[in-house]
Amino acid sequence: MIRDQSFDTAWTAAEHVQGWMTQGQARLLYSASAATSAGDTIVEIGSFQGRSTVVLAMGAPDGVEVVAIEPHAGTDRGPQEIAGFSAEASTDHEKFKANLAAAGVADRVRHVRMFSDQAHAAVAAKVAFLYVDGAHRYGPARQDIHDWGRRVVTGGTMMIHDSFSSIGVTLAIARELMGSRRWRYVERSRSLAVYRADLADSRRMRAANFGRQLLQLPWFVKNVLIKIALSLKLGALMQKATGRKPEWPY
Repeated sequence: MIRDQSFDTAWTAAEHVQGWMTQGQARLLYSASAATSAGDTIVEIGSFQGRSTVVLAMGAPDGVEVVAIEPHAGTDRGPQEIAGFSAEASTDHEKFKANLAAAGVADRVRHVRMFSDQAHAAVAAKVAFLYVDGAHRYGPARQDIHDWGRRVVTGGTMMIHDSFSSIGVTLAIARELMGSRRWRYVERSRSLAVYRADLADSRRMRAANFGRQLLQLPWFVKNVLIKIALSLKLGALMQKATGRKPEWPY
């Protein structure tokens, strides 16, 4: 049974939580979560302070298990925050718990405080919906897509944040998904890419699927150039040229 919950209510509860998920991206997460059924499992890799977790939990029907895999170890916290934030780890964890409680979903989420490559034994079921927003370096991102992706049921959904934005995540997608015989690229909202495990195993369909993903690469190049410019402290120059304050692409 689907709970009496609307996306607008979920977004109101989540939008104040620190994170890098847009309203459009949240809507996709909510819709995929709401499409699951009692007995299904939703797995989130990378929760940070719970913005996306709140949306997933508020969208999930009764009887759906929502598993949030987040080590809160002070690593991979956000843009240009790969390591060295151990002092913030406990704060992130406490804010995560507080945000879930404030949204009224603390009892609907099972938090696995482990790195994703160590958490497989903590999730016994097959996965109906997988949301990947973990480490953005190529190796860990590829491992998440490959190892957790193969646990998604046929017809299930996988969404990946920072697709065609992060270099590491995009390279992992190119390696694992562009030529896939299983994963069909559906759409994206900015850097949130949607895949479904229902690709017809034919040469024509695989070629079309490859082509749809290839069309995202110009946007990827634009994002990389923006990140380089921001890293070089050229934000003010970009704002003068475009009339808009630049932000880190997500």
